Amino acid sequence: MPRLTRLTPDTAVGASRDLLTDLVSRHGQIGDMVSTMANSPAVLGGYLQLSRAMGRAKLDRRISERISIAVQALQGCGLCLDAHVSAARALGVDEEEIERAHAGASADPAIAAITALALQVYREPTSITDEQIDALRGHGYSDRAIADVVGVVALNILTGAFNLLAGLTPGSDTGA
Repeated sequence: MPRLTRLTPDTAVGASRDLLTDLVSRHGQIGDMVSTMANSPAVLGGYLQLSRAMGRAKLDRRISERISIAVQALQGCGLCLDAHVSAARALGVDEEEIERAHAGASADPAIAAITALALQVYREPTSITDEQIDALRGHGYSDRAIADVVGVVALNILTGAFNLLAGLTPGSDTGA
């Protein structure tokens, strides 16, 4: 059961009302996460800005979705996990790779290496080594793609933690 109130352009005030009005006018509807985030204009605005910025990430979307699955499997946000599994499927990631992503793995050594980095960013960023970064470059990742990993992880931490705090679960949302 949701713990926080879902707001609409009619019930929100100030910056949140403006943000929700803009989103509804562009997309027609907004999901429970965004509607609930509107309780804090700072959180909603920060989420929207980071989400838009990560839309310009250099990291391949099929890889970033697998990273998101790995992070959400650890963090425990079922709503986010379901959304990222659906997105990975839509991008053509096969079921075996989706299952591997749940465990933070991949049959592809390059994807396994960048997923391992993402999980270290999530768990213990102080343990990242120069050798790991060099190995990622050896797999063909640019510095920009490697840096994008932090953004992918940060966005997942924000959305997953928010959904868990707000009590948003699969089946309670109209779109994350």
